[in-house]
Amino acid sequence: MSPSGQGPGAVGFRALRLAREPGILRVALHRPERSNSIDPTMIAELHEALDLAEASDDCRLVVVEGSGGVFSTGMDLVDAGGSELPDDASAREGAERFLGLLRRFTTIPRIVVAKVDGQAAGGGVGLVAAADFVYATERSRFSLPEALWGLLPCCVAPFLIRRTGFQKAYAMTLSTQPVDALRAASFHLVDEVAEDPEPLVRRLAFRSSKLDGATLGDLKRYYRRQWFLTDAHEEAAVEEFARLITSEGVRGRLQDFARHQRLPWEARR
Repeated sequence: MSPSGQGPGAVGFRALRLAREPGILRVALHRPERSNSIDPTMIAELHEALDLAEASDDCRLVVVEGSGGVFSTGMDLVDAGGSELPDDASAREGAERFLGLLRRFTTIPRIVVAKVDGQAAGGGVGLVAAADFVYATERSRFSLPEALWGLLPCCVAPFLIRRTGFQKAYAMTLSTQPVDALRAASFHLVDEVAEDPEPLVRRLAFRSSKLDGATLGDLKRYYRRQWFLTDAHEEAAVEEFARLITSEGVRGRLQDFARHQRLPWEARR
């Protein structure tokens, strides 16, 4: 069943479309009017979806995908540039919510698969990088455009570095240029590229059905302890994001975009 389909196992959320199959919970990001950008509602509903997966004894895979040729374009810039821009406390709270979601991808006792067909940018790359497996079509593109706004992918970077190593994550951030799926696979942001990733999902679902859910939890907790990400790293990510998004320059760029749909480099002409 398609994640957006109706019928047995389908669950309707505001920002997501869910469908259940034996052993699999499919989660489609569904904000087509905002290119599947991430807002507090989507973050909360993704947690709810993960709760459903954990509550299901037979569920082993959570498959997260986009819709309409877009995986996710990251932070909702229109929302971020609204009339009430965040103060330091609310900016920190927003960063903590998003970072907490990425952390949960890496600790939930289920296998999280990002199935990408189209554009993934900013925080969308974060969802991809935090997933256990990433399957993508050749038309998929991955980018970190935050620096164009005077921001940095603060919460994304620790998870991206875990997947790709320091230099590739650094280069994606510094260049802001999109990377195609085959290139992303060469430095392990993508695990496999396929015209149709669904057979890859099915094969993984079959193998994972042989594993106990508790074993998955033990495995993910153990491997997380082998990585450098500590409470101090997470606090640094939250602190830097809050500093940047509340700065005068970033506030102005976001407000200009929200009011006039004008990109930062267009305003400088």
